[in-house]
Amino acid sequence: MRHFETDKPKGPAGNAIGRSFVHESAIKQVAGKAFYIDDKAEDVNSLHAYPVLSTISCGKILSIDTKPALAEAGVIAIYSAKDIPGKNDVSPVFTGDILLAEEVIEFHSQPILLVVAESYQSARIAARKVKIEYETSTPVLDIKEAIAKEHWVRPPHALHRGDAQQSIIDSAHQISGELTVGGQEHFYLEGQVSIASPTEDGGMFIETSSQHPSEVQHLVAKVLNQPFNYVTVEMRRMGGGFGGKETQAAPWACLAAIAAYYTGKKVKIRLARGDDFRSTGKRHPFYNTYQVGFDDDGLISGVDINVNGFCGYSADLSDAIVDRALFHADNAYYYPNAHINGNRCKTNTVSNTAFRGFGGPQGMIVAEQILDDIAYYLGKDPLDIRKLNLYKPGRDLTPYKQKIDQFILKDMIEQVEQESDYWSRMQAIKDFNKTSPIIKKGLSLTPVKFGISFTVQHLNQAGALLVIYSDGSVHVNHGGTEMGQGLNTKIAQIVAQALSIDMKHILVNATRTDKVPNTSPTAASSGTDLNGMAALNAANIIKERLIEFACEHFEVNKDTIQFVDNQLIHDKGKISFAELIQLAYINRISLSATGFYATPEIYYDREKAEGRPFFYYSHGIALSEVEIDLLTGENTLTRVDILHDVGNSINPALDIGQIEGAFIQGMGWLTTEDLRWNEKGELASNAPATYKIPAIGDTPAEFNVKLYDSQNPATTVFKSKAVGEPPFMLGISAWSAIRNAIASITDYKYAPSLNTPATAECILNAVQVAQQWQQKQQQKNQG
Repeated sequence: MRHFETDKPKGPAGNAIGRSFVHESAIKQVAGKAFYIDDKAEDVNSLHAYPVLSTISCGKILSIDTKPALAEAGVIAIYSAKDIPGKNDVSPVFTGDILLAEEVIEFHSQPILLVVAESYQSARIAARKVKIEYETSTPVLDIKEAIAKEHWVRPPHALHRGDAQQSIIDSAHQISGELTVGGQEHFYLEGQVSIASPTEDGGMFIETSSQHPSEVQHLVAKVLNQPFNYVTVEMRRMGGGFGGKETQAAPWACLAAIAAYYTGKKVKIRLARGDDFRSTGKRHPFYNTYQVGFDDDGLISGVDINVNGFCGYSADLSDAIVDRALFHADNAYYYPNAHINGNRCKTNTVSNTAFRGFGGPQGMIVAEQILDDIAYYLGKDPLDIRKLNLYKPGRDLTPYKQKIDQFILKDMIEQVEQESDYWSRMQAIKDFNKTSPIIKKGLSLTPVKFGISFTVQHLNQAGALLVIYSDGSVHVNHGGTEMGQGLNTKIAQIVAQALSIDMKHILVNATRTDKVPNTSPTAASSGTDLNGMAALNAANIIKERLIEFACEHFEVNKDTIQFVDNQLIHDKGKISFAELIQLAYINRISLSATGFYATPEIYYDREKAEGRPFFYYSHGIALSEVEIDLLTGENTLTRVDILHDVGNSINPALDIGQIEGAFIQGMGWLTTEDLRWNEKGELASNAPATYKIPAIGDTPAEFNVKLYDSQNPATTVFKSKAVGEPPFMLGISAWSAIRNAIASITDYKYAPSLNTPATAECILNAVQVAQQWQQKQQQKNQG
């Protein structure tokens, strides 16, 4: 693993933190030399598997005819649920995620059978030739129907503080609103793919594109009715994950393992893009409602919020996802009295799953709608209302009773406000909108306060294995997975800093369950926080051994020993790191260590609906400027200014890249990415031709990103902060800016609800509602 820097070296070797080393796979990726699972050469006798998918959304299987498929050249076998040696359930937490349907069908494109053939093409063709007869039932496809029927995958859960309803009634002003929030396809460049290989000792070796190798290990073992040590999982790199490979990579690995178990041969399964779209979960769509009470200044006194997650047919991770939506329905704002309820709605669609932000964005957008609606109701600027309602000392307790202990958003807002000329730009936009009949501009500044930690306590742990070879080179395995975010590069920097050696001496390799066991998923923005601390712990264990050895060998005091610039220095001289390691080896000093880290201080009491679910918060500010066309509904994002808090950045270039990508992905979620199902429950937007992610033309012409100068007050690895998910929600500013442009039609006195994604059609509908509102106001004034 070669490392390159994008800036000039700053100081001696070992000062690796805060330097912009290039992503460890970047050159290989650009050159086409970075291997992914589907790039691996196939064995002569290897086989391919492909699932047979249901063509209905709800009903029962009456009959199955596999003869036409078995007649296809190259077909080896077809397996059903009856052939599964162990459990036919691949649920991550709660039961109900079925591997192969036996009788009941609960969503369109649900896997029913597995075809195994000598080639990918034969397997896929044969899968389409299986004839299945069904008895169909009426599917539940609408979230409002699920709410009315109280059709849940998990029970509702709510946060309470004070008397929300009474405080709203007693307030000088009350308003209410609703918002339908669309889902999002992960659209990872590398689709779902796994290879299962029987081993000579009777085990199973799995290569998979997964964010959670240990869960794949456990589920494969359960499906095959074997102990966990029967299965070894390796994951070198993913071509993107975004949460879509946290739980939903496991079923395909399990299916490949079943085929390998029976045939005794290596079996690969890779979904075609359209089937990947149809058969894997998305970001949860939500339907949210709110009531809020506030005073003449716009200060909130109470809120009553309902967030309803569109979960699909099973629980998957929906319990925790809707919980995180609840936890972020306040965003950066203090609610003195609050009732925030979350429902997990069951529908006959694929089970929705983790996606960058993990429910946080769907909750946070409610807060931003509330603040905008208050501002337009009172005729004030939304930024003033936001600043008024921020958490601050004395107003520092969240609805789940966690005390806020860092108040930097006010300073961050003021920095963006001044550096980006918010007030002069807002005035210029208002002047423009008065004279422009067709094009309207909008501007919005929105903050982000995002909690960092898994809300399931036991997942907040990580391990690492660090080995120093006798020549001084270092090999690291850790429990995290590299999906393009630069985790391995940051881990190498952390180890380089700890040992004061050059990055070129460190190799961070594949995640393997036989090297680091019982790993947590790489999710919840915790990859570096957890695995970085585990790697640092391992490095410090070996470093302490080396110091003790050096004290005895050189007969020096511990206080005189320093690791500096690839050397160990003491008061009697110095020795290179490589020479020190060779000397330690000769003297039989252990040069490997297992590191471990568990996040302290976090807990959540579900019965009381209170606790400290987050170790700390990451913060960000985005100021977006847009233009909309009142005739076509088209919108253009013209300028974005971002200031984001990553604490003491380990790698500024990687962090800025994550912020840029997250913002664009968040903007796409709210503006262009439109998931559509037909009346039968089949996903209609199942290909790039019918589903639009942001492209280079959607990137703002002016895109300014800065890191906020700060350190994490919590004890994290070198005082850094998570960066994976928090900037995703900065994209809300683009949606809010579109609403601001529409509000100009009413002289900023009213903004219609703008469902997401804010496609041209949605924007035109909202424009029409605003124009009708304005006409009624004019008629009222004339009357």
